[in-house]
Amino acid sequence: MPNLKFEYIWLDGYKPEQNLRSKTKVLTLENYDERPESLPLWSFDGSSTMQADGNSSDCLLKPVRVVRDPQRKNAYLVMCEVLNPDGTPHASNHRALIEDDPEFWFGFEQEYVLIDGKMPVGFPKDKLPQPQGRYYCGVGYNQVAARNLVEEHLDACLEAGLTVTGINAEVLLGQWEYQLLGKGAKKAADDLWLTRYLLFRISEKHELKVELHPKPLKGDWNGSGMHTNFSNKLMREKGGEAYMKNICESFRATHNEHIAVYGSNNEQRLTGHHETQSIDQFSYGVSDRGASIRIPISVIGNEWKGYLEDRRPASNACPYLVASKIVETVNAQPSAARSI
Repeated sequence: MPNLKFEYIWLDGYKPEQNLRSKTKVLTLENYDERPESLPLWSFDGSSTMQADGNSSDCLLKPVRVVRDPQRKNAYLVMCEVLNPDGTPHASNHRALIEDDPEFWFGFEQEYVLIDGKMPVGFPKDKLPQPQGRYYCGVGYNQVAARNLVEEHLDACLEAGLTVTGINAEVLLGQWEYQLLGKGAKKAADDLWLTRYLLFRISEKHELKVELHPKPLKGDWNGSGMHTNFSNKLMREKGGEAYMKNICESFRATHNEHIAVYGSNNEQRLTGHHETQSIDQFSYGVSDRGASIRIPISVIGNEWKGYLEDRRPASNACPYLVASKIVETVNAQPSAARSI
């Protein structure tokens, strides 16, 4: 029987943002079927990850999502929930609290900046580059930087079976974005965390830092977000102007609740400039990238059926928290309005 490597991956207890952690477990298994429930629980030292005290340090890892490791032979990536010793969800385990629904789809747009030393990769050593404007979806030397890392990450995600749907260079030199589509809040968020894990691991080889701060460079430069497109079955199949606008109004009423879980330092990005709405205001509009919620023009052309884009989440936001809050707000619509 072959020796298989399982990279157990979890989120630690640091605040305001959690960090990814991982360790490798070697198991001898025959005809492994890639089901997470077929893998054992595994303990770790929670006192080293801000998840336990030293005098009672054991926490448990519960496998919840398994994909093939695209970079190692006979290996798998295993996303895990963190449990207390008695098997209950740990306080840092936000995934366990999600109201899940496989008919709820999420399209995450993950922006990030690659840092070389202290500045974004591609920046001249002794001055600032040309102002932003020419870098978005750019091509060519001095227009984009670190494309080799970005392409390697894309290939790794696709080989792992993660549903990345595209990549592009972003407005700031050294800033990139990838898009991911997931069906079901838990699976979509699992897969985004796994794509982040691969991005961080690949960056080790290239000796570049992946920066998820929502405003990594002060001044007249765009920040980094994690725009979140979402839809449920009713939005996609029935829709209607009144229903879609009611959802937007529900987001207005819960704006502060959403902002509270949409990432730290987001006020530095949500200023009302650089394709954002101010953090203390809420708005929605058709094709409006300066709004809190953008209604895509395709929705109007499809008789108000489709999806909405929440442009408020920061690049460092936890997708479990973002997806959970969106599902909660949309599902707060009257039951009669949510049925088909």
